[in-house]
Amino acid sequence: MGAVLVGVLGVSALGVHAVSAGAFAGALAATVLVYAVSYSRMGVTPLRLVLTGVALSFGFQAVMSVIVYLAPSNEATSTVLFWTMGSFGAATWASLPVVAAAVVLGALLLRSRARSLDVTALGDETAASLGVDADRLRRWLFVLTAVMTGAMVAVSGAIGFVGLVVPHVVRILVGADHRRVLTVAPLAGAVLMVWVDLVSRVVVAPRELPSE
Repeated sequence: MGAVLVGVLGVSALGVHAVSAGAFAGALAATVLVYAVSYSRMGVTPLRLVLTGVALSFGFQAVMSVIVYLAPSNEATSTVLFWTMGSFGAATWASLPVVAAAVVLGALLLRSRARSLDVTALGDETAASLGVDADRLRRWLFVLTAVMTGAMVAVSGAIGFVGLVVPHVVRILVGADHRRVLTVAPLAGAVLMVWVDLVSRVVVAPRELPSE
């Protein structure tokens, strides 16, 4: 939603990184909101997070629809609509360094917490008995994934099926150890997206189908 808002308003203060900044700000705000709504005196449970995230995602989509509907020009509307459907068509070499840095650094940081993630998967009580603060770890993960997601969504739009499908397929293939999952899943997702992008450019050439 942040990236869409920046695109519609034509904010250009940060040049080629304006959309990235908007996407990051929107992702971080959404993350904070999901965490705040999910939080209770008993802490934050994965089930509450998932349900809250799904509910709020529909709300954000509704807001995006209103933003697109009120867009000042048809060109802005078509650009934003194509972007929200997901595509690599708008990606540029100028935006690549920021995205690559965010993804690589984020992936390395995630892998450095692989053991803590393994422990947290056993439940908050088990994690606490093994010296892992599950709530603190989730807050750290929220910020890190907001940075990574905001950077990637800024250049490719929202291509949700990759995050919904690939990690779970990889987990089935390589096991639940987060060291293996966090190593294989990004590579598998990248390979899948290259083939999806290739098909989207060929199947109805010279037009390009959105990857979503």
